[in-house]
Amino acid sequence: MIRRASGLRTLELTLDRVGLGPVAGVDEAGRGACAGPLVIAACVLGSSQRKSLAALNDSKKLSEKMRETLFPLICRYAEAYHVVSVPAEEVDRIGVHVANIEGMRRAVAGLGVKPGYVLTDGFRVPGLPVPSLPVIGGDASAACIAAASVLAKVSRDRVMVAMESDHPGYGFAVHKGYSTAVHTEALQRLGPSVQHRQSFVNVRNATQGSSQGG
Repeated sequence: MIRRASGLRTLELTLDRVGLGPVAGVDEAGRGACAGPLVIAACVLGSSQRKSLAALNDSKKLSEKMRETLFPLICRYAEAYHVVSVPAEEVDRIGVHVANIEGMRRAVAGLGVKPGYVLTDGFRVPGLPVPSLPVIGGDASAACIAAASVLAKVSRDRVMVAMESDHPGYGFAVHKGYSTAVHTEALQRLGPSVQHRQSFVNVRNATQGSSQGG
């Protein structure tokens, strides 16, 4: 495991130079949300693309406007990318950690270019078909992970905005399924929707409350 350090973006270039490329980065969005899918993206960037996308950073540190600006650029310039969505029902059934690992495997398998090496954000992912390395703080350190982070975050945000029309009243377009005060109040008032994760305590409590109220 590698910790974030100054100049760590050179890791991708080093792996390329020693013949272990192309290098894919993998990251997720929605792991801590109590509603909506878990979205995972894998992305391969060549050295020229890494230079062209110098504004890349951890998606959580970028403004929504910057993420939306970078999203089509990443899609255009990436050598390959693939986005996977794991629905709330599957997250509940197998657990969020297992769902995350399985989603990362699917994202890498769906790449149009077979990577020689995979960099993941923060933890090891068993079962990948090629060597991999977890990088702590990877989405702020490795360009391919940062690109995957933006792809996952923007893709999921768009799903949550669209979900608002199917499940009005919860505020999905604003909080994106995370446990805010507004979301908690809506849960207590409306009860959980099919998009809520029953494996989360606040959702279970709302389910029990609506059952007792009924």
